[in-house]
Amino acid sequence: MRYLIILATLGVAACVEKPIDGRSAYLENCAACHGADAMGDGPASRGLSVTPPDLTGLAASNGGVFPRDAVMSTIDGLDRGTHFNAAMPEFGAGDLGETVVVENDGLGTPVPMTLLLLADYLDSIQQ
Repeated sequence: MRYLIILATLGVAACVEKPIDGRSAYLENCAACHGADAMGDGPASRGLSVTPPDLTGLAASNGGVFPRDAVMSTIDGLDRGTHFNAAMPEFGAGDLGETVVVENDGLGTPVPMTLLLLADYLDSIQQ
């Protein structure tokens, strides 16, 4: 599935007027709380009752596998448990850009391109 996501992302990225990448989307939308290095120490985290998680250890906490679907669901706001702090916005309620169809086992799912780019970026920074 990862290769299909990357190909879909690259194919659609060529059609977008304003170039965007996962790191830029992360810095614009996530770094205030999670920090520029994604370790949960952004400037806005100081005012939160719950410290934002270190996003560089998601794969390590998941048996060495980056939990792409769970990450995208969390960012989108689709499937969050009660343990999530209300300070974490549901980005799916806003504009995550044009959608691309991601195919997995013959089933195509429309996914916002910015969400794919964010997930790819977070996957790339795993330690």
